[in-house]
Amino acid sequence: MIVRFLGTAAGGGVPQWNCGCPGCDAARIAGFNRTQDTLAVSGDGVAWYLVNASPDLRAQLLATPELAPRPGTRATPIRGVLLSTGELDHVLGLPTLREAERLDLSASATVLAGLQPVRSLLAAYCDVHPHPLDDGKPYELEGGLAVTRWTIGSKRPRYAATSEGEEWVSALDIVDSCQKRLVYATCVARWTDRLADLIDTADLVVLDGTFVTEDELAQATGRGGPASAMGHLPVERSPAVGRKNVIYSHLNNTNPLTGPRAILRWGAAVEIARDGQRLEL
Repeated sequence: MIVRFLGTAAGGGVPQWNCGCPGCDAARIAGFNRTQDTLAVSGDGVAWYLVNASPDLRAQLLATPELAPRPGTRATPIRGVLLSTGELDHVLGLPTLREAERLDLSASATVLAGLQPVRSLLAAYCDVHPHPLDDGKPYELEGGLAVTRWTIGSKRPRYAATSEGEEWVSALDIVDSCQKRLVYATCVARWTDRLADLIDTADLVVLDGTFVTEDELAQATGRGGPASAMGHLPVERSPAVGRKNVIYSHLNNTNPLTGPRAILRWGAAVEIARDGQRLEL
């Protein structure tokens, strides 16, 4: 399995356009940039799936040669999008894909229902195929991959306050034909036995690294609530710290791990994903 980190920041990216926190100021001075959280995975190097679709998607696709169409064609290697949540930083890139001839969207029934307005918009431009993923049931993908969705949270996006359903936040368990397993879970409100089991048996875990501490946002900006109330378990409370198969992503702009020297500052026990990083399992 090939894994490409297209973006590794939480909503707003780093630096965030309206933020002058120490992390954003340092990023501006250094010319450092993290785009918003999106992953690309492939089992054969030919058929690719996006894990979420950030607002930065167009720039991310242009920066990734594997995702370019074949010369002289509009034959894209992107076969579909797997959504772990319905949050805006994970879905606002979907309209960017409207030029596609066919767009497969796979997510929980709750997320697909909440995205009905976006799906209707896209349907005016391309052939949209929604695929509800049942909790715990494998779904076959092209290129020798299969994905199983596991519900790990019920925090609904603000825009979906009146929507029905509780399966808003999922871990995506992706396995290839050689039984190599990737677990993607970048929105984790609390630790559960299910999540622990997934991490124990995965070859690679892309885990929620949004905040380091519970009060990070308030300390850095003077506003905002605790990390857990926003649906994110802070890294300092993660039982996965020190696990060699775990890499943290979806970093908020206030996170002290966002900088280019984050690993050196925090020690070898925590690995931080980088935009453009390529891994093979």
